[in-house]
Amino acid sequence: MSGVQTVTVEPGEGDQRLDRWLKRRFPQISQGRIEKMCRKGELRVDGGRVKASTRVEEGQQVRVPPLPEGEAPAPVPAPRISEADARMIQGAVIYRDDHVIALNKPAGLAVQGGSGQTRHVDGLAEALRFGYDENPRLVHRLDKDTSGVLIMARTRAVAAGLTAAFRHRETRKIYWAVSAGVPLPRMGTIKTGLVKAGGHGQKGEGEKMRVVMPDEIRETPGAKRSITDYAVLENVAQRAAWVALVPITGRTHQLRAHMAEIGHPIVGDGKYGGSGQENLGDGWGAQLGGDISRKLHLHARSLTLEHPVTKRRLHLVAALPEHMARTWKTFQWDPAEVPEDPFEDET
Repeated sequence: MSGVQTVTVEPGEGDQRLDRWLKRRFPQISQGRIEKMCRKGELRVDGGRVKASTRVEEGQQVRVPPLPEGEAPAPVPAPRISEADARMIQGAVIYRDDHVIALNKPAGLAVQGGSGQTRHVDGLAEALRFGYDENPRLVHRLDKDTSGVLIMARTRAVAAGLTAAFRHRETRKIYWAVSAGVPLPRMGTIKTGLVKAGGHGQKGEGEKMRVVMPDEIRETPGAKRSITDYAVLENVAQRAAWVALVPITGRTHQLRAHMAEIGHPIVGDGKYGGSGQENLGDGWGAQLGGDISRKLHLHARSLTLEHPVTKRRLHLVAALPEHMARTWKTFQWDPAEVPEDPFEDET
């Protein structure tokens, strides 16, 4: 038998049930033994009596009574990501429960690995376990340069439910963007086909979507129908507009390609709006110049869906990234002065 041990809850191990924490540290211990130790008061946290369901926090001291040989604590696995990256991705969490995690994904951070992508959300998911034995799973995507709401599933079963919800369009996604120039009419629907146009790299890097007119979709191999609703919320003369976008379909680069197709590319979009051209209100280009950031101004503002387990309405909202918040301040746009869903009266 081992002696009494006092074990510290290490960084990254907090906010989980005591029984789960114990089983990770002492793999051979049974649930029945944990329950018995709690009932007898042998298992304590910071000196107090506990239940198996008590949640432990980083830095707490857990008193573990004598255990049979072979039940020594397992070593804490070494982190595979840096502390700075762990803090960054944990700081991006805007919602968490036992089933889902939602992030406000930073602009510039890829969701998954790809050509030249070594740092991405999927690779940082270990820092988002929060006491679970497995990493949360991706169920949808955002472009690398698009910020905003990204939801992940904490179990395989929840992942299957969420994936189906996105596939069957049982979610409501609203994006905010800044367009070069002001779309007319101020509210409308863009309907085209989209087909992949290969990139210039050896592995297709730089891939871009090409717009196909609706009557050409059937005759164009690989083309898929794509629909986007848009609404102008505010504008600065004819130079720029704050636009809400709802992707009815979910094609690659759909919002970016659609806005460029109607002559009002998203500010900062070098791929679809010209790499460095400034738009002064009377010509083509996706840069506004002056103090306006050259980064892409596209943000997944909100996501509304039915919770996969509780079945309650889950409404997630992400604050603007820093470069877009500066643009809103420059143009004196106030998020509190626009409707949460400008399309509600239209649906």
